[in-house]
Parts: sequence; C-alpha cells; structure tokens
Amino acid sequence: MSDLPPTEVLVCVKCRRGQEMPDDARRPGEQLFDALNAADLPGGVTLTAVECLQNCDHGCTFALRGGPDRWTYVYGNVHEVSHPDVITDGIARYHATSDGVIPWRERPEHFKRNCVARIPPQTPAKEAAE
Repeated sequence: MSDLPPTEVLVCVKCRRGQEMPDDARRPGEQLFDALNAADLPGGVTLTAVECLQNCDHGCTFALRGGPDRWTYVYGNVHEVSHPDVITDGIARYHATSDGVIPWRERPEHFKRNCVARIPPQTPAKEAAE
C-alpha cells in the first residue's frame, strides 16, 4: 500500500475543443477520457468524467486534485489524440508528490505552458504541519 495521497483526475467529457459539432457527436473530451481510462495510471489514481470545466474554447481540459493538503491544477489546450501520453506522465509526477507541486524542471512541457488555474490546498501549510 502506498503512502501517497490519492489523486483524482477530472476530465471534461463535454469538451468540443472549440469546434462546432452536432449534439450527438462523439466529443473530443469523451475521446480524451477514454484514452486516459485505457492508459496505465498509477495505483491510487482515479479518473472522473465531469460535465464542464468552463474552458470550452481552449482545447480539452482536465484537472488534478489530491485532497485538502495538495494543490489542485487545471490544464487546457489538450488534444485528445496527441496528448494522452504527456498527461499520463504528468499525472504520475503529480501523484508522486505530497503537496501536488511538481518541480518546474520536472513538469512536462505542456503542463508548464497550459495551466489554466492553480488552486491552493484547503489546509494552509502551517496547519498541515501541525
């Protein structure tokens, strides 16, 4: 059993990646979710489909969160075909941290350039230390 806190990956399955398409068409966000669901994710990582992350015109979007003591990150400009391997690598790196912060030099390049939001932990650092 791992001492790492669990990680949840939230993937917007309604994403159209800024494209016009029929309501019943298979959306890029669904394709991204399926690609990540088929990937070899680390133990302790769960994948959750969500309806919308409000980043609709900026590629597919996903978020990484890991509980009240870790930073949460939202990433955009994701392509459902060319980015699943990069995302899987970033998920593993995030999951390996205790605070959710991947050192800058160790972040996948896409993560460095396409962070939509960084949300602080619910538990302030000094309270977490006590």
